[in-house]
Amino acid sequence: MCDVTAIVSAIQKGDRAAAEKPLPLVYDELRKLAAQRMAQERPGQTLNATALVHEAYLRLVKAPDAEKWDGRGHFFAAAAEAMRRILVEKARHKKRLKHGGGRQRVPVDDVGEPDEDSRVLALDDALTRLAAEDREAAQIANMHHFCGLSHEFVAESLGLTVYHVRQKWTYAKSWLAEDLRP
Repeated sequence: MCDVTAIVSAIQKGDRAAAEKPLPLVYDELRKLAAQRMAQERPGQTLNATALVHEAYLRLVKAPDAEKWDGRGHFFAAAAEAMRRILVEKARHKKRLKHGGGRQRVPVDDVGEPDEDSRVLALDDALTRLAAEDREAAQIANMHHFCGLSHEFVAESLGLTVYHVRQKWTYAKSWLAEDLRP
C-alpha cells in the first residue's frame, strides 16, 4: 500500500498521469469494501459493488481536490465519502416524483418497514447534523458505515489512536441511533 502514498505524492506534484495508477493498487480493497456495503442493501439493486467502485474512483480522480490527498488514509476517507454521495444521489433520484416518487410494490409482510433509500437519505441527513456538532465523529461514522473500515485502519488513516476512534465510534453510533429514532 505504500505505492499508493507515492502515487498520491506524484499527483500532488502535478503528474496527472499518476491519477490513473492507484486504481490497480487499491481496486481489490475498494471492491471488497463496496461489496460489504452493497451486501447491506436489499436484493434487486441496480447498482452493484463493481459499479460503485468505478463511479467512486472516477469521482475521486476527477475531483478538484484530488491533488490534495495526504496519503493512503486520506484516499480511503475520500473513497468512503464518494461512495456515500453516490448512494445518496441514487436514493434521491429514485425518490423523485418523476420516477414514481418512491412508489413500489411491496409484499404485505414488508408493510411499515422503511425502504433502503429512505434509510440512506435519513442517515445522510443525520451524518450532516452530526458533522455540525462533531466533525471527527461524523467522519469516523462515515468511514465505518460506507466503507466498512476497521477501527485500526480508520485510526491510521486519520492519525488518531485506536482508543480515540473507538470512543468516537461509540459516541457516533449512540448519537445517530437517537437522531434516527422515529
